[in-house]
Amino acid sequence: MALIGFVGLGTMGSAMARRLVDAGHDLRVWNRSPGAATALVDAGATLVATPGEALATGLSISMLADDEAAEGVLDASAVAQARGIHINTASISPAAADRLAALFTSAGVEYVAAPVLGRPTVAAAGGLNILAAGPRTAVEAVLPVLETLGARVWRLGERPRTANAVKVAVNYNIIHAIQALGESIAMTERQGVDPALFHELLTSTLFDGVVYRGYGAEIVDQSYSPPGFVMSLGFKDLRLAEEVAAETETSLPTAPALRRVYETALADPELERLDWGAAAEVMRRGLYTPPREDQ
Repeated sequence: MALIGFVGLGTMGSAMARRLVDAGHDLRVWNRSPGAATALVDAGATLVATPGEALATGLSISMLADDEAAEGVLDASAVAQARGIHINTASISPAAADRLAALFTSAGVEYVAAPVLGRPTVAAAGGLNILAAGPRTAVEAVLPVLETLGARVWRLGERPRTANAVKVAVNYNIIHAIQALGESIAMTERQGVDPALFHELLTSTLFDGVVYRGYGAEIVDQSYSPPGFVMSLGFKDLRLAEEVAAETETSLPTAPALRRVYETALADPELERLDWGAAAEVMRRGLYTPPREDQ
């Protein structure tokens, strides 16, 4: 079993780290709020005082919320202590991936981007889909660890940023699915159709997919709390999609309307604290107003 450093113990990071501990790996864990490590320490992990100590293990993994968190924690002083290979599993921008890859490479550390698809419950069961990109030998070296965390590892080439761009595109599809569910459920519900029946119709015929089944059930039941993925992170992923599209001059005609939905949700004291599936409530509650032409 491997000695692994793990940085970032939010809901997803904790589930992934626990999966590794339960598989017998020796984990050195760090989190900005040390209390998040209590259950892991009880399970056999070791809490370290700085992220640099976790990066110094020879194989390290990070799961941090966004560009700001990732680059704030994985800064020059922490990376200077790093050894071996670092796996960044966070959903960050391709531009941030470029900066972090350069920083780790300059420290003599191989950098693998491996953002994940799946919720914390999926992570706990080892069922994630993992999007991996980085130096071929480094990806091959960490495959056993990635395969402990995921049901499948999708290899996307040697440029780390590619994995992050693909993750952004996948989440952009999820955003559209949530929006489509919100609009169609609102439309049929106002015709007197039971939302549960409409969702059953969708998933029993043309839309039997994980996102339509899972988020559709969440929307029907309005079971948005506790959030598996908070609204602000959904908006972050929408903004990342806009950034990735801008890099290649790709048009996203629906993005302004989707941005308006998330801005509306985040301005609502109730919705802003819920799971991003609650973006559907903007349509169900009649809160949406079209963006101005200058937006």
